[in-house]
Amino acid sequence: MLIVGCGDVGQHIASGAQAHGEPVYCVVGSADSAARLQARGLQARAIDLDRAAPAVDGDWDQAQIYYFAPPPPQGTGDPRIGRFLAALRGTAHRIVYISTTGVYGDCGGAWVDETRQIDPQVDRARRRADAERRLHAWRDAGGGELVVLRVAGIYGPGKLPLERLRQQAPMVGADEAPWTNRIHIDDLVQVCAAAMARGRDGETYNVSDGNPGNMRDYFDRVADLYELPRAPLIRLADADGTLSAGLLSYLGESRRLSNRKMLDELGVTLQYPTLAVGLAACRSDPGHTPGN
Repeated sequence: MLIVGCGDVGQHIASGAQAHGEPVYCVVGSADSAARLQARGLQARAIDLDRAAPAVDGDWDQAQIYYFAPPPPQGTGDPRIGRFLAALRGTAHRIVYISTTGVYGDCGGAWVDETRQIDPQVDRARRRADAERRLHAWRDAGGGELVVLRVAGIYGPGKLPLERLRQQAPMVGADEAPWTNRIHIDDLVQVCAAAMARGRDGETYNVSDGNPGNMRDYFDRVADLYELPRAPLIRLADADGTLSAGLLSYLGESRRLSNRKMLDELGVTLQYPTLAVGLAACRSDPGHTPGN
């Protein structure tokens, strides 16, 4: 397999493949990242997708491709994925792409499945929507098979807002917090593998645990579990200049994700179907102690 953007999720997938003796090739953005992966026995290349297309040939021309590289940090499009797709030749490729549920935009707290029209309302979501369009155009032109995963907020060991809580950064109250959706990183990894193995070509799947909550509740649960003070309360009307623009944009969108299609078609059984179960597993991780 070839993993483009081999961060936390990609490294989990690579480790699983290594355990079964399968070769893994990784494209990353920096020489330091490539060196770390090479030290783990992975084939890795550092390529700046803002400047160049990767050389996908020889052993690197793998049929199974996980594309996890993020879009550029600015703009409304994703030319990085355009450069990558233009480099593919020959082999019958199958791509699993991680997108975001942000492409749906604000849904006013409604339940959302994959039949809903996308309506990205901020540039970070518009870039993902553009990547989806480019991938579908590649598929429609006969480039290969495609499965798109629209992924909710990822949490797990090392992916919790502990530093924010230690700094006592404020958060809005439950009455002003929108519906949010989450998926434990271990469940996301198994969904990615299932999508490669069983996802229907051309289909899109929402990836979440199917049990939406709100951001205030999430922060409070993490604080209580790690014996940290809860975040101070701030009213949304007073949040400009105090909360980041990125966080405010998340607070401005509310939706509840249906994961029924994911469960039915990909045949996964979630290890962490609720936030309570997932956070308890994070807390029991030996690398995480109270306040860390």
